[in-house]
Amino acid sequence: MFDRLAGLEREYLDTEARMADPKVTGDQATYTTVARRYRELEPIVVAYRAWRSAHDDLAAAREMVADAAADERELLRDEVEQAEASIVALEEELKVLLLPADPNAGRNVIVEIRGAEGGEEANLFARDLYEMYRGYADRQHWKFEVLGANPSDLGGYSEVTFLLRGDNVWTKMKHEGGPHRVQRVPVTESQGRIHTSSATVTVLPEADDIEVDIDEKDLKVDVYRSSGPGGQSVNTTDSAVRITHLPTGLVVAMQDQKSQLQNKAKALQVLRARLLQLESDRQRAEASAERLGQIGGGGRSEKIRTYNFKENRVTDHRIGLTLYKLDKVLQGELDDVIDALVADERSRQLAAAEADGLG
Repeated sequence: MFDRLAGLEREYLDTEARMADPKVTGDQATYTTVARRYRELEPIVVAYRAWRSAHDDLAAAREMVADAAADERELLRDEVEQAEASIVALEEELKVLLLPADPNAGRNVIVEIRGAEGGEEANLFARDLYEMYRGYADRQHWKFEVLGANPSDLGGYSEVTFLLRGDNVWTKMKHEGGPHRVQRVPVTESQGRIHTSSATVTVLPEADDIEVDIDEKDLKVDVYRSSGPGGQSVNTTDSAVRITHLPTGLVVAMQDQKSQLQNKAKALQVLRARLLQLESDRQRAEASAERLGQIGGGGRSEKIRTYNFKENRVTDHRIGLTLYKLDKVLQGELDDVIDALVADERSRQLAAAEADGLG
C-alpha cells in the first residue's frame, strides 16, 4: 500500500505543477480534468504525509525513552502510545481513501423530486422532501438553486428540480435516489385514516459543458406560456421551454425563469446531467438501469425509506436503520441517516478489497 502512496504523491506533485503550466491553463477541458485529479489526490497525500510524520514522531519518542531517566519515561511512553494510535488511525483512513474512486466524486448534483402514487398527497410529500433537502443543504453550507418546479393545486409539487453545489455533495447525496414512502393522515382525509403515498427522488451528477456536447440539430425546442396549479396561465409571453433530445427521447421542460433564454439554459443544464448519466450507464453495460433503479416504478411497495408520521419514525430499509425523530429529519437533520449510508458503502468496499487481497 505504501509503495502505491509514494507513487500517488509523485503524481500529486506533477499534477500541481501542471496546473501552473500555461498550456494547461489555456485549455479549459484539460485544466478541468487536471484540477479534478488534483482534488482527488490531495486528501490522500495529506493523510500519507501525516502518516509519515507520525512515524517520525514515534521513532523519536522511542529513542528518547531509551535514553531517558526513570522519572521521565512514563511521560515519554504516553507519547509513544499516542504516536502508535495516530499511525493506526491514519492507516485505516488511508485504506478508505485508496478505495476505487467514484467517477462522480467532487461533482455537484441535480436532484429531481416527483410525486408518485397517492395523488395530491404524493405531491405534498414531494414538497416535504424538497424542504428536507433544502434544510440539509443549509446545514452543509451548500448552495441551493431551484432549476424548475411544477406546483400542485394544494401547494405541493408534482415535480421540482434543484441544483446543489458544495463540498462532498455527490458523496453525501448519491444514496438519496429512489422511491420514498410516507405513511400519514392526508390533509384531504376526513375520516382520519392513515394513507400510504410515495414520491421519487433522482440524484444526477452535474455535467460540465465541455463533457457533454449537445448538437443543436439533435434538439426539438418548443416554447409555450408558463402555467400554475390547475393549468392557469401565469405568464403573458411564451417564456416556458420544452426541449426534446431526439437521439435519446429525453424531455426537459422549464418555466420558472422570467425569460425564454433563462429557461432554455436551465433545461440544457438538466439535459446534460441526464445525458451524462446515460453515458455512464452505457459504459457499465446497464443502459439506463441505474436511473431506473433509483426511481423504480414509484410504487408504494417499492421504497428505500419510509416516513411514518404517527410514530415519528423514519426507516431506511437498505441498512435497517430506524430513527424516532422524523420531525427533526424533515427539518434537514439528515446526518445520522446519510452518514450511516456512507459508512455502510465504505464498509462493503473495504470488505471487498480485503477479500481481493487489496486491503
